[in-house]
Amino acid sequence: MRESVIYQEILSRGEEIGQKLGEQIGEQRERSLILRLLTRRVGELSQQTITRIDALSLEELENLGEALLDFEAMVDLEVWLSALE
Repeated sequence: MRESVIYQEILSRGEEIGQKLGEQIGEQRERSLILRLLTRRVGELSQQTITRIDALSLEELENLGEALLDFEAMVDLEVWLSALE
């Protein structure tokens, strides 16, 4: 049975779904961590700022994770986000 074409297709599809879910969970965790670090670094984030961060691609989010190490105030985050537009 494990060698049947249908079984292999189902298995392959299940692996694809599992991988995509894993990537989504990883991205959500990364986004959550970045938000917590930003809050600690520059203070409470407005809902508008959180929405802007939620719209970032994974690459932009990773870049923000590095950039936030240099932030000293909310204005640094706002300038960084404005530079993306």
